[in-house]
Amino acid sequence: MPIFYECQRCTACCRWPGQVKLSEDEITRIAAFLEQDENTFIQNSTRLNESRKGLALQDQSNGSCIFLEGDKCSIQSVKPQQCRDFPNLWNFPGFEKTCKAIPKDLSPGAFKESILQATERDIRTPDSQGQD
Repeated sequence: MPIFYECQRCTACCRWPGQVKLSEDEITRIAAFLEQDENTFIQNSTRLNESRKGLALQDQSNGSCIFLEGDKCSIQSVKPQQCRDFPNLWNFPGFEKTCKAIPKDLSPGAFKESILQATERDIRTPDSQGQD
């Protein structure tokens, strides 16, 4: 049975060091949400990512995401895919010690539907491959 981690919006992931890489579409979508032109958004809210091949969100001085305001994501409805995918489509050993997501055993079909709702990604579960 696949395990789905139900996000509790604890914002622990928004406080970890690292980088949130941005695609061109995400830059466009976030800038529009913030009612900024893309160049203003890029100048004020992004930095060159570690590979120097794209942009990532800036951090606050304490290392938190620039869009974390108290215990809320100020761009929740347009947050980057990398944020949507955590912790179900990527995570790291020990994330559960800080992250408050609730693990749930789900059937493959329910897991696929939960992933779609949480990440907006349509994934294939092991038992659904070849059944399209």
